[in-house]
Amino acid sequence: MNTIEEIIRLALFEDSGLGDITTESILLKPFSGNGIIVAKESFILAGTEVAKRVYKLLDQNCNIFCGYSDGDCIKTGDIIFKIKGDLGALLKGERVALNFLQRLSGIATLTRTYVEELKFPNVRLTDTRKTTPGLRCLEKEAVRAGGACNHRMSLYDGILIKDNHIAVAGTITKAVASVRNRASHLMKIEVEVSDLDQVKEAVDAGVDVIMLDNMDYGKMRKSVQFINGRAVVEASGNVSLKTLNKIAATGVDVISCGALTHQARSVDLSMRINTD
Repeated sequence: MNTIEEIIRLALFEDSGLGDITTESILLKPFSGNGIIVAKESFILAGTEVAKRVYKLLDQNCNIFCGYSDGDCIKTGDIIFKIKGDLGALLKGERVALNFLQRLSGIATLTRTYVEELKFPNVRLTDTRKTTPGLRCLEKEAVRAGGACNHRMSLYDGILIKDNHIAVAGTITKAVASVRNRASHLMKIEVEVSDLDQVKEAVDAGVDVIMLDNMDYGKMRKSVQFINGRAVVEASGNVSLKTLNKIAATGVDVISCGALTHQARSVDLSMRINTD
């Protein structure tokens, strides 16, 4: 089963899998109707394809019109979707479609705020794995809609040796050697470090990316100077709108920010339905 379709089916089952007693009591036979989804505030749109698939799973014959794309700026009062189809499907899909749109648009909106705040065009802003369980692929897509980039999707597609890996292996050198002995030559190796001694050990180990974790600005600047292009430098930890440009000014190449997903606020949308 397609991952996104499985997510949608689970969401639909959670909401109406055992029935919709209200709708089924009012609609004793099939009726067609129209629905519109309206913005109640300004935001950056994300989740349009997911919302469309919610309604198509409930009524494959419904007609859906959306004049916007993910990443577009939406204004208060804009009509994002127009849907014509079975009224029961429109009513059952309302909350699920809105939940996806509100959550994903909230992530895209917060991400766009960070992207516009960042004054260093050569610094890449990325998300992290701090996502809602089960919704990672959708939330990372929303980050892209907001204008930022994705870090690794999960544990399978990127090697990142963190502090607990180092604790288990004993040293950075041993951890890197173990990973390099098994990993494909096509995969880069990243190591998380917290002080200058670890920076030096990571450089000596020949890693591709060094993550400066929760360092102050002075240590970050010294680390960048010591690395001197021998590895890509990523900064992580304590990233906010207030600290973003201060971190970028230290010379790092990448800033990873968990707040893009775990601090996003859902935007305000509503659906209005009428019968033919």
